[in-house]
Amino acid sequence: MQRTIAENLAGVRGRIAEAARRAGRQADEVTLVAVTKYVGAEAARALVSLGCQDLGESRPQTLWPKAESLRGSPVRWHMIGHLQRNKVKRTLPLVDCIHSADSVRLLDTLEEEARNLDRAIRVLLEVNVSGDVEKHGFARDEVFALAPRLADWPHVEIRGLMAMSGRWSGPEAARSEFARLRHLRDAMRANGPAHIDLGCLSMGMSDDFELAVEEGATLVRIGSALFEGVPE
Repeated sequence: MQRTIAENLAGVRGRIAEAARRAGRQADEVTLVAVTKYVGAEAARALVSLGCQDLGESRPQTLWPKAESLRGSPVRWHMIGHLQRNKVKRTLPLVDCIHSADSVRLLDTLEEEARNLDRAIRVLLEVNVSGDVEKHGFARDEVFALAPRLADWPHVEIRGLMAMSGRWSGPEAARSEFARLRHLRDAMRANGPAHIDLGCLSMGMSDDFELAVEEGATLVRIGSALFEGVPE
């Protein structure tokens, strides 16, 4: 398993580097978040031993036991899926970044819990750029309207935006959606508080991360491409 994951990881890193080169960027501008939702703690631990310390989970219920299994390892956990407000209290102490803030009510809950913990939490605003009705996320107009308010949650460090391409989007549609997120981020930078940078763009998964890198992704969330050939 270790060898398979190592080979897959090297291949993914190579593809990120090549996509960055095509876009005139440096590979180290892009953070690989390894999505471990379909593998157990042993496979996740193997990734960490190979130097991939940013791990992502899409469900709090799977993050909690996996974080416990890897306690003491140098892992930065990312919550990348829908986070219900009643699961914030248990999730927040475990994670370094939440990619999926999709409502003002969730931002309010994150602020309350982070204040109780006397810490700040890095957060990305999830945007439904494809308009898919089954996807979570702010609509473009909703999130743009938040730009002047980004400092309203002092314990929530809003670092940027996150999106997924549409379920039925082909390569050109996916590229357009990623570009749309980048343009939205740039517009929000111009209309938000000067001290909030919004430098992060979390976009791109196993099927489309190279397009995302070419369009400015700073974080890519990759699962199946890393674990091909590894039993679930």
